[in-house]
Amino acid sequence: STKMDLLHSNGVLIIQHLQRDYRAYQDFLNFMSHVGDPRNIFSVYFPLWFQLNQVVGTKMIWVAVIGDWFNLIFKWILFGHRPYWWVQETMIYPNQSSPCLEQFPITCETGPGSPSGHAMGSSCVWYVMVTAALSYTVRWKDKSAVTLHRLTWSFLWSIFWIIQISVCISRVFIATHFPHQVVLGVFAGILVAEAFEHTPAIQTASLRMYIKTNLFLFIFALGFYLSLKLLDIDLLWSVPKAKKWCANPDWINIDTTPFAGLVRNLGALFGLGLGINSEMFITSCKGKNSCKISFRILCIAASLATLQLYNFVKIPTHTEYLFYILSFCKSAAMPLTVVALVPYCVHLLMRTTEKKLN
Repeated sequence: STKMDLLHSNGVLIIQHLQRDYRAYQDFLNFMSHVGDPRNIFSVYFPLWFQLNQVVGTKMIWVAVIGDWFNLIFKWILFGHRPYWWVQETMIYPNQSSPCLEQFPITCETGPGSPSGHAMGSSCVWYVMVTAALSYTVRWKDKSAVTLHRLTWSFLWSIFWIIQISVCISRVFIATHFPHQVVLGVFAGILVAEAFEHTPAIQTASLRMYIKTNLFLFIFALGFYLSLKLLDIDLLWSVPKAKKWCANPDWINIDTTPFAGLVRNLGALFGLGLGINSEMFITSCKGKNSCKISFRILCIAASLATLQLYNFVKIPTHTEYLFYILSFCKSAAMPLTVVALVPYCVHLLMRTTEKKLN
């Protein structure tokens, strides 16, 4: 439509301005784009928070998975273009003189662009972290503590918005998103996170509930995709556009396709359910060692170190279905490692050490 073309063309002007005048901040902006990557939720934020507060850690995974699932459905509904291919195909510029937008190794996302998954994932998980941190200070009653809570409130929410704005600018700078797409992503993420502030049932969910949720999310997404395909609407329309207009074919990654994200998130949710309902979790994280600071610090350090090793596990991409299966298994292994395997090993180590000292 004319209004959408106008919105896109104004967005292109903003991207050109950023790429021209903020060149000195390129490394920082690329870094912030990585900070907003939803995959960091499982490999960095979750291992830290789960050992500090299991309620917050569990909520974080649920928010990330459900938020990313909604992001996928919204992207399929909204059919949002990405700047790096839109400027090549639009007919609104005179004499076919389309603007030149620079691309980067992280530019060539293959899914639709609206709303931004990075902005949505970043806002929802940081919203959970900020509200969790403030929940400790809100209980303080004396006058000086109330003042400290207000200062903490202002500081943490300032940090929240600085990070979200930085992530949004970084995604626009690399020509992956238009400005309206990142703004929509931020507020959609906040809405999802706020919804889970009033959903305590996830803390007591059984393994059966995790499996049922996984099946519902998968069947709904697949059914939605197949239903529209029967109507001759291709929801993977963005993939050939990305391959056609990406400046470097090596920058195209199957890991950015819509179904890759869905499989990754379903694996993470299944792994969390498997871990929380395992005997290893009950023995270690519900035992006497779980209250010790040394136990939690060891679990955090061991979890972060172990999850970094998963980065060296490269999943073959030559067969798409095999990639999805292995991606599901790898994603399930990460929360299972954090929730059950690492704490159980640390528990055994501490018990052995205590026996030797006695």
